[in-house]
Amino acid sequence: MTDKITKIGIIGLGLIGGSFGLALQADKNVRLYGQDKHYLNKALTLGLVHEDLTDNLIPQMDIVIIATPVDVIPDIAKKVLNNIKSNALVFDTGSTKYKIAQAIAGHPRRGNFLLAHPIAGTEYSGPEAAFSSLFKGKMNMICDSKQTHPQILNKAQYIFEKMGMKTLEMESQEHDKHIAYVSHLSHISSFMLGKTVLDLEKDEQKIFTMAGSGFASTVRLAKSSPDTWTPIFMENKKPILQALEEYIDNLQTFKVLLYRENTAKLKDILKQINHIGNVIDKI
Repeated sequence: MTDKITKIGIIGLGLIGGSFGLALQADKNVRLYGQDKHYLNKALTLGLVHEDLTDNLIPQMDIVIIATPVDVIPDIAKKVLNNIKSNALVFDTGSTKYKIAQAIAGHPRRGNFLLAHPIAGTEYSGPEAAFSSLFKGKMNMICDSKQTHPQILNKAQYIFEKMGMKTLEMESQEHDKHIAYVSHLSHISSFMLGKTVLDLEKDEQKIFTMAGSGFASTVRLAKSSPDTWTPIFMENKKPILQALEEYIDNLQTFKVLLYRENTAKLKDILKQINHIGNVIDKI
């Protein structure tokens, strides 16, 4: 990594963008600039960034990070790419990649952009939720990296390594398919479990009294920001619908086995599903 990095702009200062701001402050030579119509003042107060990233400052940035909801990333990406200097790195942090890849495919500065997805987060949102170690030890997916200039890619990998992330490469369309299974579907399950309980149990005190750790851990993701997750579900609609078909089929199978009191078959299926524990333990 040869280019000196002194100015970094972050667009979107919630949990992800704010945590990038805190983590990147480990380098005392870096000045951080932030842009967010909702959270800028709070982010400045909390010290997530040092200054306001106005549009006229974009050409001065060595790196621009786009950490907004996924549905607005393509337009922001094109606007930023139109104004960066020749050796600047621009990357996003969105949970979907293919539509962004399509949107910037023909841009003359496509080589300055890297599609990235740090698989890190919590059920909390906003700048108050940000913390500096969010990304440490986490997996970071980078997609279609052959479309990024090698020197720009090296700059990105240098930053990711400094933050303690592990990098895995994947094509953007494959990324969206697999992330629908292991991330997006789990959020849908949590949201819908929360809805089901709220629909069936009108006495919130009973939920509080009777809910154990299993319920709390399963429904935890239902506290996630609708402003973040509604666009993700819509942007990744096709893979999510395919995953939902399989999920609903499995729920229907469970329902039929329970209705017919087929204890042996139900127990056999649950034993098979126990294998997921071995997969999770490896993680």
